[in-house]
Amino acid sequence: MADDNNLTRRELIQITAAAAMATAGASSQATEKAPRFFTKDEFALVDELTELIIPTDDHSPGARAAQVAEYIDARLAESFGDQPKQKWRDGLRRIDAISQEMHGRPFMQATPDQRMAVLQRISKNEQKPELPEEQFFDRLKRDTAYAYYTSKIGIHQEMEYKGNVYLQEFAGYEVK
Repeated sequence: MADDNNLTRRELIQITAAAAMATAGASSQATEKAPRFFTKDEFALVDELTELIIPTDDHSPGARAAQVAEYIDARLAESFGDQPKQKWRDGLRRIDAISQEMHGRPFMQATPDQRMAVLQRISKNEQKPELPEEQFFDRLKRDTAYAYYTSKIGIHQEMEYKGNVYLQEFAGYEVK
């Protein structure tokens, strides 16, 4: 520095640039995890539901690690129509209502076993969903699977996709 009381123009520019970068970095980190469509409570519920559908196991990380809830949140935030958004909000409210009915508490305050009991109830007619909560489970499961298996974790760790690989020899069957 030039002296203790006077900064050179170059020093002032460097300090200002460093402060601006630090402020921009801190604000982008703070908003990076903020949901775009869901409320914080709804997002936490979606994150938990997707992790219960595709949990972490010894083979690969689960839906949470693959950021499935973030993907669903982003798609809904970008959705032009209100119908998909309303169906998600209604479905999440229904899950909390069922948990309240079954266990006397909202889903996120329920024990792990109670949460699984709620999921078992809404998935029992998975092949022919009729009730609103069964239809919501169908949407939740489809969106979870799509988001997971199109993520880097789903493609490379779960399915072990290695990319296009040159085969030294034909690995199929000879047809005569």
